[in-house]
Amino acid sequence: MGYVPCATKLRYMTDEHLLTEGDVNFSAHRQEWYKVIDGNTIQLLGEDADVFMHQSLSTPCLDVIASCEGIYITDTAGKRYMDFHGNNVHQIGYRNQYVVEKLKAQMDLLPFCPRRYTNTAAIQFAKKLTSLLPGPLNRVLFAPGGTSVIGMALKLARVVTGKYKVVSYKDSFHGASLDAIAAGGEGQFKKYMGPFNPEPQNVAPPDSYRNIFGGTNDEKYADELEVLFKTDPGIGAFIAETIRNTDAQVPTKAYWQRVRALCTQYNVLLILDEIPIAFGRTGKMFAFEHYGIEPDIICLGKGLGAGIIPFAAMVAKNEYNIAADVSLGHYTHEKSPMGSVAATAMLEYIEQENLVEKAQTLGQFLGQALRNLQTRYPIIGDVRGIGLLWGVELVKDRTTKEKAIAAAEQVMYACLKNGLSFKVSQGNVLQLCPPLVITEQQLQEAVDILAEALEEASNK
Repeated sequence: MGYVPCATKLRYMTDEHLLTEGDVNFSAHRQEWYKVIDGNTIQLLGEDADVFMHQSLSTPCLDVIASCEGIYITDTAGKRYMDFHGNNVHQIGYRNQYVVEKLKAQMDLLPFCPRRYTNTAAIQFAKKLTSLLPGPLNRVLFAPGGTSVIGMALKLARVVTGKYKVVSYKDSFHGASLDAIAAGGEGQFKKYMGPFNPEPQNVAPPDSYRNIFGGTNDEKYADELEVLFKTDPGIGAFIAETIRNTDAQVPTKAYWQRVRALCTQYNVLLILDEIPIAFGRTGKMFAFEHYGIEPDIICLGKGLGAGIIPFAAMVAKNEYNIAADVSLGHYTHEKSPMGSVAATAMLEYIEQENLVEKAQTLGQFLGQALRNLQTRYPIIGDVRGIGLLWGVELVKDRTTKEKAIAAAEQVMYACLKNGLSFKVSQGNVLQLCPPLVITEQQLQEAVDILAEALEEASNK
């Protein structure tokens, strides 16, 4: 059968934190998965593993993708998956023809714009983006990816406040570069990286299901933040996802309004990372719109380039336009005409097809369908989400809430076999993140596939 990726190739295979990402591991389920893949694909996976640097969360790969369209990715053997993961780039679906045609036209005119010059595509997109945001948020910088705009936001925060310390959530991810992982809290990325100066301070993220304060009120999670702000005047920024993407945690309005007030009171910039969750995903163009707050800086990316062009943006308040003597970004592709055209077309398509409203409607359908599964399967401890971002948390016992990590992995592979792809987060949360162009019929098909997998896992 040829090459089969195996555990012996991973130096850190015994690390417990590898289990927090159920789709990348070296378990018996993964080995069984490779047995159902055709020989040509196995050979290609072997070639991939032989030439790419091995890294956690990426190697070995699950399959070899040959094409994509709409909500589907198709492998080299012709197997089609409904993609409920998509690295959060697929709000308007894969290979969206409206965007493709716009990019083809731009390719014939100006595919690249060197630094120190600008272009109409970049200017038009900047104006379009800022027109969708609250008035004070009207200064932009672009970059090739989300990690880069996080770095720019952190640098700008230092310029504005004159303070260097950052607070973030425990186990939070804001990018993979050293400055981004220094600001975050995810051990998967910090391992072996040594000390960071200054070390970030991490607070517990609001959690509706495993509320450490009891009940469902999550506002008390802001207490820890207030203590830090009071005791450490060197804190200049709090960076967080407005709604946590990985496990679909949706904080209350009371929580975010208190956090906004605390940041204002203690002169701490509120940096919202909406890189994976903006552009209709939550049923609003931007997630912070659910909470009646405004960030000081917002970071955007992933779907911004319509799943075609790597593109990201930082948007800050006009009053923070005070760093003219500092190169906050200065990236080669910082005013990418291709990225700008893709992003403009993406926003136009969302508006033309009413995808924000559609996400609200389909989100209600999907949420109810998942709650129906919860009544049938005790293995489901919690169902939570908003718009078209949902988390299904699997537990061994609803009373103890012990994580059902092995079952989550089993369910994921069973769904993959039947053509449904998604990510497992925190070891036991099935994260469902379909494109906004999905239909109700396709959502029902995905729920049926999930139900079959849950039935199998519940009876094992």
